[in-house]
Parts: sequence; C-alpha cells; structure tokens
Amino acid sequence: MLILPPRDIRSSEITDEALFWNRRRFLGATAGALAAAVAAPLPSMWPPGAASDDKLTPYDDVTTYNNFYEFGLDKSDPSRNAHTLRPRPWTVSIEGEIHKPQTIAIDDLLRRYPSVERVYRLRCVEGWSMVIPWMGFELNRLLSDVQPTSHARFVSFTTLHDPEQMPGQRSGVLAWPYVEGLRLDEAMHPLAILVTGLYGKPLPNQNGAPLRLAVPWKYGFKSIKSIVRIRLTRAQPPTTWNLAAPNEYGFYSNVNPDVDHPRWSQKRERRIGELLRRPTILFNGYGDQVASLYSGMDLRVDF
Repeated sequence: MLILPPRDIRSSEITDEALFWNRRRFLGATAGALAAAVAAPLPSMWPPGAASDDKLTPYDDVTTYNNFYEFGLDKSDPSRNAHTLRPRPWTVSIEGEIHKPQTIAIDDLLRRYPSVERVYRLRCVEGWSMVIPWMGFELNRLLSDVQPTSHARFVSFTTLHDPEQMPGQRSGVLAWPYVEGLRLDEAMHPLAILVTGLYGKPLPNQNGAPLRLAVPWKYGFKSIKSIVRIRLTRAQPPTTWNLAAPNEYGFYSNVNPDVDHPRWSQKRERRIGELLRRPTILFNGYGDQVASLYSGMDLRVDF
C-alpha cells in the first residue's frame, strides 16, 4: 500500500466534490499525459497515513450518518435536527496554563489560520469507518501561539452547552456539556487538526460546525464537535464517555484491534459503502506517525 508524503492543500486549491469522485477516472484517462509530464509531479492531497487507494466516503454519507448526541441518538438524527445550531456568531476561548489567554471569534480564527486539506480515515468505536477530506489547520499552530506554560500537560476541549440550540442536551443520556481531552504531546502532533470544513465546503452543523477536532488515530468520539473552549491543564481532564462508562471508554481511546470493547470485538470494521468488513489497523493505520507517542506504555491498560 503506497503511503504518499505530506502535502497540505490550501482551501483555494481544494477540488470540488464531483472532481473528487472522478479522480481515478481522470487519472486513468490522462495517464499518457501525466507520464509525459513526470518532470513536474502533481501535488498530493494525501498526507501521512492516508493511502492512495482509500476511496473517499460520499458527501451524503458523511453528512447524514454520524454521532452527535446533542441532536439525537440515531445516526440520522443530527442531519435532521442540527438546523437549530447557530454557528455564527461564535467564539472560542483558549485558557488555562498558557501565557496568552484569549477569546477569539471563529471568523478571526479562520483568517489567522487559513485552511488546508487533510484526507483522514475516521474509525468509530461502534465498528464503522469513513474516509473524509477535511479542511482545517494543525492544532499545534494555535497551541504554540498561545504559549503553553511549563506546567501544561494536557489539553481539554468543551462543546457548546445550549439546550435551545442543541435539544439533545435536555436529556440525561450524557453529562453535558460534552468534554474531551488529549495529552499535550498528542495535541501538538501535526496529524491533530482543528476542522472547519469538509469536501471543500464549510463544516455542516451535523458534523460539528463551526469548529471540531480530528485525531485520526483515535476512535471518532475523541474528535469533539462544536468547540467553544480549549483549556491547557496540569492534570488529566475528564472526558464525557470515560465519565459515562470508564470500563468501556478509556482516556486514550487509540484505535486498537487487540483491545475489545466489553460488548463487541474491535478486530474488524465496516467501511461505509462497503459490504464486507475489513481488518482494523492499530492506530487506524497511522502507527508510523504516532506510535512513538506511546513508547513504553501498555496499550491494554492505557486504552
């Protein structure tokens, strides 16, 4: 399987959805021309860990089949109910163990950090997966700019808490607001991005508008949606699913076929759009990039 070198693509260069789906047809039809132009190689949209034979999940599936309990428990509920979310005006507070705390409007954040494109696999803890062309920027850029103190060890994230906009928060199915966290070195890894769009379009409400996290080597619930607060801390922060069921959802939640969920195996997964299940890959296939973060750790204990 070919793993191509990293190359970020700025939002102005992003291919639209139709051209994404014609990519292989185009490449096949123009093979001769490309061979003649080999001295001027085409830029790659595939960063480390994204294989060139990973078929992109259709936009309609990405935006109608997802988990966002703030808008309902069924996979189709967010696309039906998330129209109540108002992604503008929106501010994000960056605080805690940093030298430059600030609250910034989402549009100012987007101007400060222009989007690039990253094609990542998303693996859900329930056993399904997708391949999504995200738009966003590396989280480490923001964290570096706010200058963590020497005491910063973790990064916590908080989703908007507003039952008027997010009617699912009126239920007691989870403790609201939704919170997540990473170790600081995980958050500083270049594969961890703050997402502002997908398929060359602004991030839909049901996918976590206007700002969400994408950590492709972890299960999908770690990629918290509709972020309003980022806080650097000394101690490991609480996370929503770990609070709800600590025996089922650990803090790290790295994709690992050898650590089963107590109620099902994690050894295989179903890629949306495919009939057959495929083997789950440790770290979701990004092990070459991230395995060193967990050197010396027992991933069965620190799951």
